[in-house]
Amino acid sequence: MKESDLIKIEAIQIAEAFNIKKIRAEFGVEAYSSSPSEIFYTLGNKKRYLYIFDYGVVVFANYAETKKKELLLFLQNYASTAVHFDLSEEYRIEVDKSLSKVVIKNDYVLVPYIDPSVLRIVMLNIGQSVALDYYEILTDELISSSREYILELEKRGKLSISKIDLLKYIGKVLNIKNSIVDNLYILDDPNLVWDNEDLNLLNLHLKTNFDINPRFKDLDYRLAIVEDNLRLFTDVLNVRESSRLEWIVIILIFMEIMIALLFH
Repeated sequence: MKESDLIKIEAIQIAEAFNIKKIRAEFGVEAYSSSPSEIFYTLGNKKRYLYIFDYGVVVFANYAETKKKELLLFLQNYASTAVHFDLSEEYRIEVDKSLSKVVIKNDYVLVPYIDPSVLRIVMLNIGQSVALDYYEILTDELISSSREYILELEKRGKLSISKIDLLKYIGKVLNIKNSIVDNLYILDDPNLVWDNEDLNLLNLHLKTNFDINPRFKDLDYRLAIVEDNLRLFTDVLNVRESSRLEWIVIILIFMEIMIALLFH
Protein backbone atom coordinates (compact mmCIF):
# COMPACT_ATOMS: atom_id res chain seq x y z
CA MET A 1 0.00 0.00 0.00
CA LYS A 2 1.31 3.43 -0.93
CA GLU A 3 1.96 5.90 1.87
CA SER A 4 -0.54 8.29 0.30
CA ASP A 5 -3.25 5.65 0.74
CA LEU A 6 -2.72 5.42 4.49
CA ILE A 7 -3.44 8.04 7.15
CA LYS A 8 -2.49 7.45 10.77
CA ILE A 9 -4.67 9.09 13.41
CA GLU A 10 -4.16 9.62 17.13
CA ALA A 11 -6.54 11.23 19.63
CA ILE A 12 -5.26 12.49 23.00
CA GLN A 13 -7.10 13.95 25.99
CA ILE A 14 -4.78 16.53 27.54
CA ALA A 15 -7.18 18.77 29.50
CA GLU A 16 -10.73 19.08 30.75
CA ALA A 17 -11.32 21.97 28.35
CA PHE A 18 -9.71 24.13 25.66
CA ASN A 19 -10.30 27.81 24.94
CA ILE A 20 -11.30 27.31 21.31
CA LYS A 21 -11.75 31.02 20.61
CA LYS A 22 -8.18 31.87 21.65
CA ILE A 23 -6.67 28.92 19.79
CA ARG A 24 -8.42 29.96 16.60
CA ALA A 25 -7.23 33.56 17.00
CA GLU A 26 -3.60 32.73 17.82
CA PHE A 27 -2.83 29.50 15.93
CA GLY A 28 -1.72 31.44 12.85
CA VAL A 29 -3.40 29.19 10.28
CA GLU A 30 -6.87 29.64 8.85
CA ALA A 31 -9.21 26.85 9.89
CA TYR A 32 -10.81 24.64 7.27
CA SER A 33 -13.95 24.70 9.42
CA SER A 34 -14.76 25.80 12.95
CA SER A 35 -17.48 26.42 15.49
CA PRO A 36 -17.50 27.68 19.10
CA SER A 37 -16.77 24.10 20.25
CA GLU A 38 -14.25 22.76 17.70
CA ILE A 39 -11.68 23.60 15.01
CA PHE A 40 -10.57 21.50 12.06
CA TYR A 41 -7.36 22.31 10.15
CA THR A 42 -5.92 20.96 6.90
CA LEU A 43 -2.25 21.81 6.92
CA GLY A 44 -0.35 22.34 3.70
CA ASN A 45 1.15 19.96 1.21
CA LYS A 46 2.24 17.54 3.92
CA LYS A 47 -1.37 16.40 4.23
CA ARG A 48 -1.51 16.86 7.99
CA TYR A 49 -4.88 17.29 9.64
CA LEU A 50 -5.76 18.58 13.09
CA TYR A 51 -9.03 18.51 15.01
CA ILE A 52 -9.34 20.31 18.36
CA PHE A 53 -12.39 19.98 20.63
CA ASP A 54 -13.35 22.21 23.54
CA TYR A 55 -13.72 19.17 25.85
CA GLY A 56 -9.91 18.89 25.95
CA VAL A 57 -9.25 16.42 23.14
CA VAL A 58 -6.92 16.94 20.18
CA VAL A 59 -6.81 14.57 17.19
CA PHE A 60 -3.81 14.34 14.88
CA ALA A 61 -3.67 12.86 11.38
CA ASN A 62 -0.34 12.22 9.61
CA TYR A 63 1.65 14.03 12.30
CA ALA A 64 5.31 13.21 12.95
CA GLU A 65 6.18 12.72 16.61
CA THR A 66 8.22 15.94 16.87
CA LYS A 67 5.45 18.06 15.33
CA LYS A 68 2.93 16.39 17.62
CA LYS A 69 4.96 17.26 20.73
CA GLU A 70 5.36 20.87 19.58
CA LEU A 71 1.62 21.24 19.13
CA LEU A 72 0.83 19.64 22.49
CA LEU A 73 3.09 22.18 24.18
CA PHE A 74 1.33 24.97 22.30
CA LEU A 75 -2.14 23.75 23.28
CA GLN A 76 -1.24 23.58 26.97
CA ASN A 77 -1.34 27.39 26.96
CA TYR A 78 -5.07 27.22 26.17
CA ALA A 79 -5.99 24.31 28.43
CA SER A 80 -7.81 24.40 31.74
CA THR A 81 -7.22 21.64 34.32
CA ALA A 82 -4.66 19.33 32.76
CA VAL A 83 -5.53 15.63 32.55
CA HIS A 84 -2.79 13.43 34.02
CA PHE A 85 -4.14 10.10 32.80
CA ASP A 86 -2.57 8.49 29.76
CA LEU A 87 -5.60 8.77 27.51
CA SER A 88 -5.05 8.26 23.81
CA GLU A 89 -6.34 6.13 20.98
CA GLU A 90 -4.85 5.27 17.59
CA TYR A 91 -6.64 4.47 14.38
CA ARG A 92 -5.93 4.60 10.65
CA ILE A 93 -7.66 5.18 7.36
CA GLU A 94 -6.80 3.07 4.34
CA VAL A 95 -7.95 3.93 0.82
CA ASP A 96 -9.12 1.19 -1.54
CA LYS A 97 -10.61 2.70 -4.71
CA SER A 98 -12.12 -0.65 -5.70
CA LEU A 99 -14.56 -0.49 -2.78
CA SER A 100 -18.15 0.62 -3.24
CA LYS A 101 -18.71 1.38 0.45
CA VAL A 102 -16.77 1.78 3.68
CA VAL A 103 -15.49 -1.22 5.63
CA ILE A 104 -14.99 -0.77 9.37
CA LYS A 105 -12.43 -2.79 11.31
CA ASN A 106 -11.42 -2.59 14.97
CA ASP A 107 -8.30 -0.50 14.38
CA TYR A 108 -8.80 0.89 10.88
CA VAL A 109 -11.38 1.85 8.28
CA LEU A 110 -11.26 1.14 4.55
CA VAL A 111 -12.76 3.86 2.36
CA PRO A 112 -13.11 4.18 -1.44
CA TYR A 113 -11.90 7.80 -1.34
CA ILE A 114 -10.64 10.33 1.15
CA ASP A 115 -11.23 14.05 1.57
CA PRO A 116 -11.45 16.49 4.51
CA SER A 117 -15.06 15.49 5.20
CA VAL A 118 -14.13 11.82 5.58
CA LEU A 119 -11.19 12.82 7.81
CA ARG A 120 -13.46 14.91 10.01
CA ILE A 121 -15.94 12.08 10.58
CA VAL A 122 -13.24 9.58 11.49
CA MET A 123 -11.32 12.02 13.71
CA LEU A 124 -14.54 13.16 15.40
CA ASN A 125 -15.49 9.62 16.46
CA ILE A 126 -12.01 8.85 17.77
CA GLY A 127 -12.06 12.10 19.74
CA GLN A 128 -15.44 11.19 21.23
CA SER A 129 -14.15 7.77 22.20
CA VAL A 130 -11.18 9.22 24.10
CA ALA A 131 -13.41 11.76 25.86
CA LEU A 132 -15.69 8.93 27.00
CA ASP A 133 -12.60 7.07 28.32
CA TYR A 134 -11.88 10.07 30.53
CA TYR A 135 -15.42 10.31 31.90
CA GLU A 136 -15.47 6.56 32.52
CA ILE A 137 -12.37 6.91 34.72
CA LEU A 138 -13.94 9.78 36.67
CA THR A 139 -17.21 7.93 37.30
CA ASP A 140 -15.30 4.78 38.30
CA GLU A 141 -13.48 6.82 40.94
CA LEU A 142 -16.78 8.22 42.24
CA ILE A 143 -18.35 4.76 42.48
CA SER A 144 -15.26 3.38 44.26
CA SER A 145 -15.28 6.16 46.84
CA SER A 146 -19.02 5.88 47.46
CA ARG A 147 -18.61 2.11 47.86
CA GLU A 148 -16.20 2.74 50.75
CA TYR A 149 -18.84 4.80 52.57
CA ILE A 150 -21.48 2.13 51.94
CA LEU A 151 -19.20 -0.57 53.42
CA GLU A 152 -18.69 1.65 56.45
CA LEU A 153 -22.46 1.94 56.87
CA GLU A 154 -22.77 -1.83 56.63
CA LYS A 155 -20.04 -2.56 59.18
CA ARG A 156 -20.44 0.31 61.64
CA GLY A 157 -23.97 1.52 61.04
CA LYS A 158 -22.76 5.09 60.67
CA LEU A 159 -20.63 7.41 58.55
CA SER A 160 -17.42 8.90 59.86
CA ILE A 161 -17.26 11.48 57.05
CA SER A 162 -17.74 15.05 58.23
CA LYS A 163 -20.42 17.36 56.91
CA ILE A 164 -17.82 19.52 55.13
CA ASP A 165 -16.16 16.52 53.48
CA LEU A 166 -19.53 15.17 52.37
CA LEU A 167 -20.43 18.53 50.84
CA LYS A 168 -17.09 18.55 49.02
CA TYR A 169 -17.83 15.06 47.70
CA ILE A 170 -21.29 16.15 46.54
CA GLY A 171 -19.71 19.15 44.81
CA LYS A 172 -17.22 16.89 43.03
CA VAL A 173 -20.01 14.60 41.78
CA LEU A 174 -22.10 17.51 40.54
CA ASN A 175 -19.08 19.09 38.84
CA ILE A 176 -18.37 15.88 36.90
CA LYS A 177 -22.02 15.43 35.96
CA ASN A 178 -22.29 19.04 34.79
CA SER A 179 -19.15 18.58 32.69
CA ILE A 180 -20.66 15.53 31.00
CA VAL A 181 -24.00 17.26 30.45
CA ASP A 182 -22.24 20.32 29.00
CA ASN A 183 -20.56 18.03 26.48
CA LEU A 184 -23.66 16.09 25.49
CA TYR A 185 -23.30 17.58 22.04
CA ILE A 186 -20.34 15.24 21.39
CA LEU A 187 -22.94 12.59 20.58
CA ASP A 188 -24.70 14.77 18.02
CA ASP A 189 -24.21 13.92 14.36
CA PRO A 190 -22.16 16.59 12.57
CA ASN A 191 -24.03 18.73 10.05
CA LEU A 192 -21.99 17.45 7.13
CA VAL A 193 -23.59 13.96 7.34
CA TRP A 194 -27.15 15.20 6.90
CA ASP A 195 -27.07 15.49 3.11
CA ASN A 196 -24.42 12.88 2.36
CA GLU A 197 -25.43 9.23 2.56
CA ASP A 198 -21.85 7.94 2.39
CA LEU A 199 -20.67 10.15 5.24
CA ASN A 200 -23.75 9.30 7.29
CA LEU A 201 -23.05 5.58 6.83
CA LEU A 202 -19.41 6.07 7.80
CA ASN A 203 -20.43 8.00 10.92
CA LEU A 204 -22.98 5.36 11.99
CA HIS A 205 -20.51 2.51 11.49
CA LEU A 206 -17.81 4.28 13.46
CA LYS A 207 -20.19 5.08 16.32
CA THR A 208 -21.05 1.39 16.47
CA ASN A 209 -17.40 0.35 16.28
CA PHE A 210 -16.39 2.61 19.17
CA ASP A 211 -19.59 1.84 21.17
CA ILE A 212 -20.19 5.58 21.54
CA ASN A 213 -23.90 5.50 22.45
CA PRO A 214 -23.82 2.41 24.77
CA ARG A 215 -20.84 3.84 26.63
CA PHE A 216 -22.60 7.14 27.18
CA LYS A 217 -25.71 5.35 28.48
CA ASP A 218 -23.46 3.40 30.85
CA LEU A 219 -21.98 6.69 32.09
CA ASP A 220 -25.46 8.04 32.75
CA TYR A 221 -26.36 4.84 34.63
CA ARG A 222 -23.24 5.05 36.82
CA LEU A 223 -23.92 8.69 37.67
CA ALA A 224 -27.48 7.77 38.64
CA ILE A 225 -26.06 5.18 41.07
CA VAL A 226 -23.72 7.76 42.59
CA GLU A 227 -26.60 10.25 42.94
CA ASP A 228 -28.70 7.63 44.76
CA ASN A 229 -25.79 7.03 47.13
CA LEU A 230 -25.46 10.77 47.70
CA ARG A 231 -29.11 11.00 48.71
CA LEU A 232 -28.54 8.17 51.17
CA PHE A 233 -25.44 9.80 52.64
CA THR A 234 -27.26 13.14 52.93
CA ASP A 235 -30.18 11.49 54.75
CA VAL A 236 -27.76 9.79 57.17
CA LEU A 237 -25.99 13.08 57.78
CA ASN A 238 -29.31 14.88 58.35
CA VAL A 239 -30.33 12.24 60.91
CA ARG A 240 -26.99 12.66 62.65
CA GLU A 241 -27.35 16.44 62.72
CA SER A 242 -30.96 16.18 63.89
CA SER A 243 -29.94 13.85 66.72
CA ARG A 244 -27.21 16.24 67.77
CA LEU A 245 -29.66 19.16 67.84
CA GLU A 246 -32.09 17.12 69.90
CA TRP A 247 -29.39 16.44 72.48
CA ILE A 248 -28.47 20.12 72.56
CA VAL A 249 -32.12 21.02 73.19
CA ILE A 250 -32.39 18.38 75.94
CA ILE A 251 -29.23 19.66 77.63
CA LEU A 252 -30.46 23.28 77.46
CA ILE A 253 -33.82 22.31 78.95
CA PHE A 254 -32.06 20.36 81.70
CA MET A 255 -29.81 23.34 82.47
CA GLU A 256 -32.83 25.65 82.55
CA ILE A 257 -34.60 23.35 85.03
CA MET A 258 -31.50 23.09 87.24
CA ILE A 259 -31.08 26.88 87.25
CA ALA A 260 -34.75 27.33 88.12
CA LEU A 261 -34.44 24.83 91.01
CA LEU A 262 -31.29 26.48 92.32
CA PHE A 263 -32.87 29.96 92.42
CA HIS A 264 -36.11 28.78 93.98
